[in-house]
Amino acid sequence: MPDANTPAPGQAERDSGQDPHLLREWLVTNGLGGYASGTVTGTITRRYHGLLAAALHNPLGRVMMVNGLSERLRLPNRRVVYTGAEELAGVAPDNVHPLADFHLEHGLPVWRYDIDGFVLEKRLLMPYQQNTVHVTYRLLRGEGVLRLNLRPALQFRSHDALVGPLAAACYRLSVFEDQFEITGEAQYPVLRLQLHGPATAFTVDGKVTATIPYRTERDRGYAWKGSLWSPGYFRTDLTVGQETTLVASTECWEAILAQSPEAARRAEAERRAMLLRQAAPALRGGPAAQLVLAADQFLITPVGRVQAAVRAKAVGDDVRTIIAGYHWFTDWGRDTMISLEGLTLLTGRLNEAGWILRTFAEYIRNGLIPNMFPEGEVGGLYHTADATLWFFHAFNRYLGATNDQATLRLLLPKFRSIVEHHLRGTEFGIAVDPADGLLRQGAPGYQLTWMDAKVDDWVVTPRRGKAVEINALWHNALRLLEGWLGQAGETAAAEDIGRRAEQVRESFNARFWFAPGGYLYDVVDGEDGGDDAACRPNQVLAISLDHPVLEESRWPSVMAVVTRELLTPVGLRSLAPGHPDYKARYYGDLRSRDAAYHQGTVWAWLIGPYVEAWLKLHPGRQAEARGFLAGLMDNLDAACVGSISEVFDAEPPYLARGCIAQAWSVAEVLRCWVLTEVAPRQTAPG
Repeated sequence: MPDANTPAPGQAERDSGQDPHLLREWLVTNGLGGYASGTVTGTITRRYHGLLAAALHNPLGRVMMVNGLSERLRLPNRRVVYTGAEELAGVAPDNVHPLADFHLEHGLPVWRYDIDGFVLEKRLLMPYQQNTVHVTYRLLRGEGVLRLNLRPALQFRSHDALVGPLAAACYRLSVFEDQFEITGEAQYPVLRLQLHGPATAFTVDGKVTATIPYRTERDRGYAWKGSLWSPGYFRTDLTVGQETTLVASTECWEAILAQSPEAARRAEAERRAMLLRQAAPALRGGPAAQLVLAADQFLITPVGRVQAAVRAKAVGDDVRTIIAGYHWFTDWGRDTMISLEGLTLLTGRLNEAGWILRTFAEYIRNGLIPNMFPEGEVGGLYHTADATLWFFHAFNRYLGATNDQATLRLLLPKFRSIVEHHLRGTEFGIAVDPADGLLRQGAPGYQLTWMDAKVDDWVVTPRRGKAVEINALWHNALRLLEGWLGQAGETAAAEDIGRRAEQVRESFNARFWFAPGGYLYDVVDGEDGGDDAACRPNQVLAISLDHPVLEESRWPSVMAVVTRELLTPVGLRSLAPGHPDYKARYYGDLRSRDAAYHQGTVWAWLIGPYVEAWLKLHPGRQAEARGFLAGLMDNLDAACVGSISEVFDAEPPYLARGCIAQAWSVAEVLRCWVLTEVAPRQTAPG
């Protein structure tokens, strides 16, 4: 690793002016795509930080409804202190009492404050499949009465919208005994608030906060100054053993009042215990159990797609999909198919896996599944060359776990149609070259592989031509279809597909082998007519897939190069150091970040194909392979506590970057944890 590219520990934070304590964040989700999230300290640094980002029907998508909560404590000696979010309270940081402890219990955040002998605990949950949040405070220790004031602050807006100044006139407060409603602009739902607990009261005191500096937005090159509105504040008095819960929701009052906060807490605890009970045995305890609960955050019911839900329920199904990452991603076809095994099959959620696969099958168009569904829209975008091929892979893993022959019969015609479309050519230049059977792709202005960074009209890594992983996936898809057709008794069709797969294998090994380097070209027959010898991780798929396309004799050489050039403690680099385009850090404004996105930046999900390929070369060495996960498991207590980030810098200290919680990062580590489980030693009878 070149020393010139290695920043000193903590240098990235110093460069950005970022307090490293603000880099630890938490995330709670509701099974609809809605979420609550923030820094552990309570300071708001992102536009995505808030206590209630509600998942609403299209065209709204996810809407930030409650951005923050100021907490003011008055002790019996009349001393007043604040706990976090000083920018909402309008006080200096010196007046904010430090956090004593933060941890997760059953995947949910718990804060603890120790103030002059008073110990106050705060917990937060979102009832499953409701746009509701519960924030509960319980006094664990202290002599006398602790008065707690809670001031909510808000700005109704898309969770993606840039921050900015706020006009207080946008909002109206209505009061109905102990129930409070805030109405904003006509397109947004009513926000309903209620405080449960002893001696509660509300003081009307509407005002706009001072300007809030969203530091992470500034560092990412976006608008970073904004304000919020508060209707007033709630008040309650607590003695030891008492608790109070603030409920905020976009649901109707009937739904909000259907469960008490205590009942909602018990229901969520049981739901999470059930998630662990149904997971694979290797995942039920320790850090892997934490990842099972993290996996739950990505599996959602997409509330905006009414037509898809109607179609699914008409045949006895339900509609499910996978959010690619929090905070800003929606569901992506590629990410969904790569993540499906780890997030659903290994966690025992087989029914949901089937629903996801059948849901995506309904969206097939011209032989392609959607690349992604934009926020707040019903239809998908189809500019992808690999998502559809990953669909074959995901279904095969599902079939292996369930032997669901009914779904195979249902989808087999669709799989045949997909291959036929690829053979004769479909959208975005995706077509088989009849001369060698290899799959090519590419269209101006589009990024069609997973290395899909684009800034305005600049496609950073276009990879037009015949990409190595696309053809590994194409060969795998053909072999899978050959097997499924054979099972269905369609012998002639199976033999035809088998001949095509064999042509791909022969052509692949003739064209992609880069003998001088001992590894595989990343792209051959590129748009300039040449071959790209950049050393990238995509080549690992030629070994790791169920039907590896690469000759086995070349596996050791490829894996040796990948291990030497690309392997890090947190995944694989997207480009080897030494290449002219290599970037050691993923940092800065959007253009700077996208320039580094696939030019060295480490991707956690790639540890899955790497471990699978490594174990093919080293069978029986599970304990050694488990070591490749150590750095990623350490990430569970950094960045997003309890989850795994999207990407990391390419050099030490490998700082977490991108989305704070990424589906395929969590999924592939879960999958590798099971792959590397060492079977218990059998003792001889007697």
